[in-house]
Amino acid sequence: MVPILAGVFRDHGFDGSSLAVISRCTGLGKGSLYHYFPRGKQEMAEAVLDDVELWFHHNVFEPLRHGDDAASTTHDMFEQTARYFRSNRLVCLFGAFTLGLERATFSSRVAAHFTQWIEALTPVLQRLGHGDSAAELAEEIVAGIQGALVLARAFDDATRFDRVLARLEASAARVSAGVHA
Repeated sequence: MVPILAGVFRDHGFDGSSLAVISRCTGLGKGSLYHYFPRGKQEMAEAVLDDVELWFHHNVFEPLRHGDDAASTTHDMFEQTARYFRSNRLVCLFGAFTLGLERATFSSRVAAHFTQWIEALTPVLQRLGHGDSAAELAEEIVAGIQGALVLARAFDDATRFDRVLARLEASAARVSAGVHA
């Protein structure tokens, strides 16, 4: 049920995902929805974010934290990230939950997600030779990925997302002469 709910939130946003819309998309009546999610739509959104967070933990954050080769670890992060967002209609639910009134409810959770990503990426970039600028570059990469998602959706052109990710990956790979990961 959580993947269906994620699709509803991707398609309709948090505010647009009324219980009527959720009921129609899941095929469950409101009573059944409240049985599974007694706190209603907020609890549904939390379950969706839990699922997304778990995916990022296993496929992005942990490999960044434990990868042996910085270059391949960085490349894998971009590949996994691109695969995830392409398979989810180029929507970041963490980013989407900062746009409306739900921001107050989810802002600390969203900030924690992006903080984990930046903090996991920074040491890898340091190992690639970026030194003191690694944290800034990690922040720029995560922000760039989010911006690429917005741009691709605004133009309805996934190739824009791919091009921005390729440039971000190239900036991560650029190191001073003689520095090796």
